[in-house]
Amino acid sequence: MGIADKAENAAEKVKGKAKEQTGRATDDPGLEAEGRAEQGKSDLKQAGEHVKDAFKR
Repeated sequence: MGIADKAENAAEKVKGKAKEQTGRATDDPGLEAEGRAEQGKSDLKQAGEHVKDAFKR
């Protein structure tokens, strides 16, 4: 897993967390759900990168 991939996934996760918190604060369930979805997408990407790393070894 490259450093750029790690940084991109971390940034996406932070962005999702911010959207989720903003949605909670503004009582916007759509924005909150969108934030959770972005976090999940980031987690899946990171898991995929781990799998690629495992096969490279």
